[in-house]
Amino acid sequence: MADADLEEIRKARLAQLRQQSSASPSQNPSGASDQESSRAQREAEQRAAILQQILTPDAADRLGRIRMVKESRATDVENRLIMLARTNQLRAKVTEDQLKDLLGAVAEQQEKEESRIVVNRRGGGGLDDDDDLEDLLKDV
Repeated sequence: MADADLEEIRKARLAQLRQQSSASPSQNPSGASDQESSRAQREAEQRAAILQQILTPDAADRLGRIRMVKESRATDVENRLIMLARTNQLRAKVTEDQLKDLLGAVAEQQEKEESRIVVNRRGGGGLDDDDDLEDLLKDV
């Protein structure tokens, strides 16, 4: 996708957000107030501006394709990139290869979080404490 195509998509999305924010609260499907929707629109514009500054066109294109497939992963990557930019840890624009590395790191972290096994034991019919075990041994 060329920069012109991305710009057209951004303009269309911005127009859509403006149209939604100009709708009255009763017409707004989320029930959010005009203030909240305009705040969300400003935040989206700020995120887009920051990402445009820190990503090369190829990296921005890849991130857009990722967003189409998995919204949550693209949002996680964007959040990391914005955090790195705000803490001045980026020295140059992020290339597509660097974005791939970041995607790999995000995927590994998500796999680790998903692979954790949590065992919640609840009281009940089992031998939950030493007293139950002692009572059982007395009967023998």
